[in-house]
Amino acid sequence: QVELVESGGGLVQPGGSLRLSCTASGINFKPYIMAWYRQGPGKERELVARHISGGTTIYDDSVKGRFTISRDKFENTVYLQMNNLKPEDTAVYYCNILLQGSLYWGQGTQVSVSS
Repeated sequence: QVELVESGGGLVQPGGSLRLSCTASGINFKPYIMAWYRQGPGKERELVARHISGGTTIYDDSVKGRFTISRDKFENTVYLQMNNLKPEDTAVYYCNILLQGSLYWGQGTQVSVSS
């Protein structure tokens, strides 16, 4: 059974940093895509960043230059380094993977940016 476990959320002041982690277990193949989505209060879920096996990365314009997505060498853990956080980054962040044609979601981790 595939399971995604996220960690690293919390409360941070504007301008601060957080690092999110998501580890996939119960898998026998490297996910083709590992990504982070977020859902802010009253908003729809949106793509934040995507890491495609082989190294291609894609970012939403709102986080370019501030967030960095990466994977560990085994490619079953994905990270999201978030710098210069803004109040509008406040959201529940979800890990997502594409594995053998199926999508899997984590339970989400809360990120709150406030002074």
